[in-house]
Amino acid sequence: QFDRVELGGGSVQAGGFLRFSCSAPGWPHDKIGMAWFPQAPGQEREGVAAFELEGRITYAEPVKGRFTISRDNAKNTLYLQMNSLKPEDTATYYCAAASDYVLNGFDSFLSVPFAAVDAWGQGTLVTVSS
Repeated sequence: QFDRVELGGGSVQAGGFLRFSCSAPGWPHDKIGMAWFPQAPGQEREGVAAFELEGRITYAEPVKGRFTISRDNAKNTLYLQMNSLKPEDTATYYCAAASDYVLNGFDSFLSVPFAAVDAWGQGTLVTVSS
């Protein structure tokens, strides 16, 4: 477990936007995969946006065109900008890091299961009302 802190989150009406960040001093952000995994009540965590190991960005279909993942390597900080929010986006959002998932047979960080993630953040709650 690493000390990752998500900042931001909160409550917003449908159609609104939120932005939050995850800071992890000491992590080589440019050498590991990093991603955002929301977990809705009663459901498993599923990746929605990721910087893959080789640097490319991937998004899950439900968030394409609405969410943007970015990072500042100098600040060791990962960001998620969420626009056009929908009630189904309501979840606790966790940042995650992993380094060996390609060697373990996963072609994208978004498909990595919970147990294969190296480190999780503390999570930040996002509530979208209709």
